[in-house]
Amino acid sequence: MDAIEFAGRKQALVGECVVAAEVFQQVERRLGEFLEPFVASLVRREQVAHVRTFVSGLLSDLAHRNVESIAYRFGQERLPLQHFIGASAWDDRALRDELARQIGHALGEPDGVLVFDPSGFPKSGRESVGVARQWCGRLGKVDNCQVAIYLGYVSSREHALVDTRLYLPKEWTTDKERMAKAGVPQGTKDRTRHQLCLELLAQHGPLLPHAWITGDDEMGRPSGFRRRLRELDERYLLAVPSNTLIRDLAVAPPPILGVGRPRQRPWQSVSRWVAAQSATAWIPVDVRDGAKGPLLVELLTTRVKARDDQQRESADEEVLVVIRYRDRDQRDVTKIDYYLSNAHPQALPAEFARAAKAAHRIEECFHRAKSEAGLADYEVRNWIGWQHHQTRSLIATWFLVTETRRGKKRNPRRDAVADSIRHLPHSPPRLGMRYAITHRPRLPTPPRTQRTGPPLPLETP
Repeated sequence: MDAIEFAGRKQALVGECVVAAEVFQQVERRLGEFLEPFVASLVRREQVAHVRTFVSGLLSDLAHRNVESIAYRFGQERLPLQHFIGASAWDDRALRDELARQIGHALGEPDGVLVFDPSGFPKSGRESVGVARQWCGRLGKVDNCQVAIYLGYVSSREHALVDTRLYLPKEWTTDKERMAKAGVPQGTKDRTRHQLCLELLAQHGPLLPHAWITGDDEMGRPSGFRRRLRELDERYLLAVPSNTLIRDLAVAPPPILGVGRPRQRPWQSVSRWVAAQSATAWIPVDVRDGAKGPLLVELLTTRVKARDDQQRESADEEVLVVIRYRDRDQRDVTKIDYYLSNAHPQALPAEFARAAKAAHRIEECFHRAKSEAGLADYEVRNWIGWQHHQTRSLIATWFLVTETRRGKKRNPRRDAVADSIRHLPHSPPRLGMRYAITHRPRLPTPPRTQRTGPPLPLETP
């Protein structure tokens, strides 16, 4: 392409990026309508106004979308908004329940996937609620941070974050004075990250149609969590570390020699088992159509018994699922993932691959929430402030998802692939949306209604 042709092509592309101002005025109106069911449970007019201001600020082009920056952007006093987010004891559970209901209604499909994933927030000092030296995935090491468990929902329509729970290490739950200073509600008990997952599942699972539960190797490592999901009749595909020990049930046990206890199949790590498989054993699976053509993965499955948390053989059979990815051009193996599942051993390989790909979608959810909706831009230290900021950010992220779905370009070929998890080929211009939200924050006030009905019960193992 010569310089003249390039200049013409560039001018044409720039022309396609010009959007009429009326489009962004419609975004402002849609944001007002979008927020109506979320503020319906609030009984005070200033609370409704603060919610609108804060969500608009999270969707703006501010470099740091904390309370102070948002208040100054909209020409408001900092202290009232700061008190509303960080100290006011209003209950945001109704807003989170409404968020889960909307996601289940808009994205719900019978073969949807629930994804559990922890996310770390690096912090300095020891005053922020839940902060401790623990593994921080964002930094890739053990460091001072807060860790929260997130529930995501994935279907062929889109993917979104639904809810979250802040994990409190034992050094917090055993220090009552520290808990009280951070505003942690009385009666909050020590709960593992997997118990937090089960709470989220009990609260929101009925609202989110799903056929699979997935998660990373931190979620899949404990056998007790997998056993609890089996007891709940949930089908899972959970990643496990490469050193997970299994016995391959497809291999005949060693012959009995003389008297004594029967000999058992040998223990071996899942990585060692994979290394012993032939090149022809791998099953190619077309996961989805990508921008550069079909995305292919290769898959292995076998019936196994894994070691439980007490280092004994598990009483339940599982399916070991191994998925490897190759470089599109060089065809070199770039990644191998290991999973354990309670699905039927004869389940279609494409179903395993679809569930595995859905698990990776939560990283896209985190990227959207943190880069576009200020999920990590909080400067609060107490329990209430952290919960309120997370709720607002999840709602703001969901608004971006709804706007993305409105601007989605249809692809008949992709829509015909029923077993794929699809990328969105088009998103509305975010900078323009931010400009509209930032400079026109005043939205119509909806009628206020009282929240009715008791909260959903939570279940712990």
